[in-house]
This record gives sequence, structure tokens and C-alpha cells, in this order.
Amino acid sequence: MHFDLALVINQTFSGLSTAMLYFIAAAGLSLVFGVMRLLNFAHGSFFMIGAYLAWQFSTWFGGGESGFWLAVLLASCSVALLAAIIESTVFQRLYGQSELIQLLFTYALVLLAGDAVKWIWGSQQLSLARPPSLAGSAIFGSITLPHYNLFLLAAGLGVAGLLWWMMQRTKLGMVVRACAQDREMMGLLGTHVKLVYLSVFAASAFLAGFAGALVAPTAAIVPGMDTEIIIPLFIVVVIGGLGSIWGAFLGAVIYGITLSFGILLVPRFSLFAVATLMVIILVIRPQGLVGEAASR
Repeated sequence: MHFDLALVINQTFSGLSTAMLYFIAAAGLSLVFGVMRLLNFAHGSFFMIGAYLAWQFSTWFGGGESGFWLAVLLASCSVALLAAIIESTVFQRLYGQSELIQLLFTYALVLLAGDAVKWIWGSQQLSLARPPSLAGSAIFGSITLPHYNLFLLAAGLGVAGLLWWMMQRTKLGMVVRACAQDREMMGLLGTHVKLVYLSVFAASAFLAGFAGALVAPTAAIVPGMDTEIIIPLFIVVVIGGLGSIWGAFLGAVIYGITLSFGILLVPRFSLFAVATLMVIILVIRPQGLVGEAASR
């Protein structure tokens, strides 16, 4: 098969736009683990609910440009609110528990969320149209760059920059990093640690819901999309290093590019290529490429 420069650029761009979606969702997963030491298998459920709510709100608002963006915003905020309720009533019981207990408990929530989605929206496939302003493509000779994919790339970079600024340049970020290092000491100093954890968990769910809402125009909205996304998200954070935001970014880029070219070169073994890459990285660096650090 002949590969020209245009094909390589198109495939690279496709991989990067996919990577940014994975990063936005994986950043929340990594943030929760880095700060709260919580393995949240239900993170994919927040992603799925974000996609369904984006479709629902868009339907209510009649679609269109403003309807789409308002739906994305409301879906993300609704997922964050739902997560805040769950954290304050359920997840607080998991802090300090073993990873096995955390995984089993959060997997139970996955099953509940899946049944709830089927009960509310049914099992049929749903779809959400792209906003009119991002429906076209930028064409440069043989290179085609869909406008929506360009937006996804910009959104991922924007989220990365915003998270870095919040964690490194704000008082809130300093408190979050301090709680990640020594929860008990921060409590003794008067910090409302439970409120910090609640805020971090809600922010994590917001990112998952945001990613789910953004993926809705590019993929089918169906029950089970939560379990399909959670494994790639764990691969991303493991490659980069659990607890590291920049690790999640690097892991997402590696995952997206590897998957994109894997589909092109060996379609039947594209996921195998990603898994093999993860194994190689973990053999060389068991802590991941960047390592565990909530403040990164």
C-alpha cells in the first residue's frame, strides 16, 4: 500500500483529534486518583450520561448552533451536579478502602447507570448533529481537516492549559495539591477537605460529561458506550502515569496516534497494538511515562 504525505497528515490529525477527546475524559479520571486516591470505574458512566444529556437538551432546544452549545454546557454541568450528589452520599464511604473494593463498588454503579439509561432513553441508537459552523472541512490539496475535529483539537489543548493554570497558578490548585499530599494535615490546618474532594469529584465528572457531549456528533449514542470508553481511559492514564494530568495528555496522544495508524495498517489488531505499547511502556517505566503526581 502506498502512503503519501497527505495520508500521513490526515491520519495523524485524526489520531490527535481522537486523543483530545480521550484526554478530556482521562484528565478527570487521573485527577480523582491523584487527589482522592479513588479508582472510579464509573467515570465512563458520566461520559455516557453526558452524551445522552447533550442529545436530550439539543432535542428540547431544537438543535441548531445555539442549541448545540447550550446542550453541551448544560449536559456537562448536569453530570457534575449528579456526581456531586453521588460523592456526598455514596463515594465518601470509599475513601481509604482497598482498590478492589473501590472497583467493585464503582462497577456496581456502572450497572445501575446502564439500566437507568435504557429505562430513560431506550436501547435504540441516537445521534446528534454537529453545529452548522463546524459542519464543513478545511481542504488543502489532498489534506482534509474537518472543522469539528479542529475544534476538538483546540478544546483538548484549551482544557490542558486551563487545568495547568488552575493547579499551578491559583489558590484552589494549591489547596488541592496540598490535600493530595497530606489530607490529615490540611484538615488540622482548617481546610474543609470534604469540600475539596467534592469539588474535585464534580470537576472530574464535568470533564467526563463534557467529553461525552463532544463525542456525541462523531459516534453513536448507545447503552454500553461507558464500558467501551473506560478501558481506553485507563490505558491512557496508565501509560502516562496515574495521577498526572500531563501524563494523561501524553498518554492520550500516544493512544490516539497508535490507534489511528493501527486501524490504517492492521485494522484487526489496532487495539492489540495499543495494548502491546502499554505493556512495553510499563515494563520500562512501571509508574508510567510521567509518573504519579497530582500537581502535574
